[in-house]
Amino acid sequence: MRCSAASRPNGATQPRASATTALGALESASIGGEFYYHVQVTGFGPYVDQIGRNLAAGASGWAFKVNGVSPPVGADQLQVKDGDVVLWYWADFTEAGGPPTLELSRERGGCYRVVAKNDAGNTVAVAATLRVDSRAVPMQGGRACPGPHRSLVRAIAFGAVRSNALK
Repeated sequence: MRCSAASRPNGATQPRASATTALGALESASIGGEFYYHVQVTGFGPYVDQIGRNLAAGASGWAFKVNGVSPPVGADQLQVKDGDVVLWYWADFTEAGGPPTLELSRERGGCYRVVAKNDAGNTVAVAATLRVDSRAVPMQGGRACPGPHRSLVRAIAFGAVRSNALK
């Protein structure tokens, strides 16, 4: 789920939320999207241990990034401002951290570009594929031109958080 604390229209692919913290953005999105989430109070502060039916367990659970970066503070402490993009995602964590997240952008001529970002927001290499109208379109150098299509476009890659959706 992506939610934006922005006031600009983002369409159905990226809901808008009115919030002052990353946790507030999740609350706003849950009301608008009518989904359940649960927060467990821990010694480190509030921890989102469930969104929808997906309950955290072991090294797998819910995490968030703001503007592509995994912050060093909890979701209740991180202040967001107009235009920030808050991404809540499910991850299997390792000693190296969480999985990279894919960010998709549209280019001229009906083409798309994807970049993968690690927890620090640095670009890392991944072999991504576009999902378009039930088709898999391989990307060359992070870029693909799928031709005419009707559905939303997403980028996917093994071991990465799928991208935002674009028309």
